[in-house]
Amino acid sequence: MRGEFEPGTLVLNKRACKLNEFNWMKDFEGAAVEGQPLLAEVRFKNDHKDFYTYPEELDLHEGDLVAVEAAIGHDIGIVTMVGPLVERQMKRKRFRTPLEEMKKVYRRARANDVEKWLSAIALEDSTLYRTRAIAENLGLEMKLNDIEYQGDKTKAIFYYTADGRVDFRELIKKLAEEFHIRVEMRQIGVRQESAKLGGIGSCGRELCCASWISNFQSVTTNVARVQQLSPNPQKLAGQCGKLKCCLNYEYDAYMDALKSFPDSNLTLKFKNGDAVHQKNDVFKGIMWYSYTNDRGNIMAIPVDKVKEIIEMNKRGEQPEKLEDYAVTREQMTNTNEGYSERDLNKMSD
Repeated sequence: MRGEFEPGTLVLNKRACKLNEFNWMKDFEGAAVEGQPLLAEVRFKNDHKDFYTYPEELDLHEGDLVAVEAAIGHDIGIVTMVGPLVERQMKRKRFRTPLEEMKKVYRRARANDVEKWLSAIALEDSTLYRTRAIAENLGLEMKLNDIEYQGDKTKAIFYYTADGRVDFRELIKKLAEEFHIRVEMRQIGVRQESAKLGGIGSCGRELCCASWISNFQSVTTNVARVQQLSPNPQKLAGQCGKLKCCLNYEYDAYMDALKSFPDSNLTLKFKNGDAVHQKNDVFKGIMWYSYTNDRGNIMAIPVDKVKEIIEMNKRGEQPEKLEDYAVTREQMTNTNEGYSERDLNKMSD
């Protein structure tokens, strides 16, 4: 059976390949405890993944299609990891279910299991469209995003987003009558919605959440502020309407670079007047200042020169003028484009 469904074939690509893992302990033979079941990590659709036990005689390998235990009936999944690294994954994901209570891998998927599984997948789109029509007729304020059928075609999970609580008891009754399945409604956030639906970002690449991110990190307005980005929601928001996850990517590099910068809250004192900080150019090592009485005219001062001026001020000395230290100057324009801090706070997690 394993030879018919090799990794990289259409069957495997159908089911969220972003959840594939690199098992760097694959060739390490751990000491198995006699009589104790082995562990396997199994993925399903989108971000659905779980841990299971299996007997040693089953001899599972990564990429195998398996029938696994479900609450009622069985499901079909793809093995992503076996061996000692599974225990490390369980610790990393804080999986605390006792070994004796974990669900089991029944067997490798048979041909009829796979046929039923693929026929269930084929029903997902039509079921989603019909469910949206039923929810609209019932006047429910919710958005159906995705459907995941269980491998034995007896149950389906309906993923939806909503601004508040939704009374979907009547909806569940109608869905059960229409499709003759057990129904589970699961509410998700807007970031998870984008991950399921997919799309192309403003960078021209596939959305990170749809292609490889499985654990979302909080993105705050401070991340954009540290990187000196214009507070424009149209540029900083992703397709989910929240701050882009990629704002976190360079945040640590900026924080490390800013450690060598002096305190931007300090006022530089000159004989011509006081100068206040306006912005930073982190990677050029430049800080921009302007006189308090002429804030639109900003000048670029190297970081070492700023430190020199601060030390002079501490000694009670005041340089002649800010222009003597400037490497360039420019007229500052309004980059806020009419957006307030409140607009950004609405997008942050």
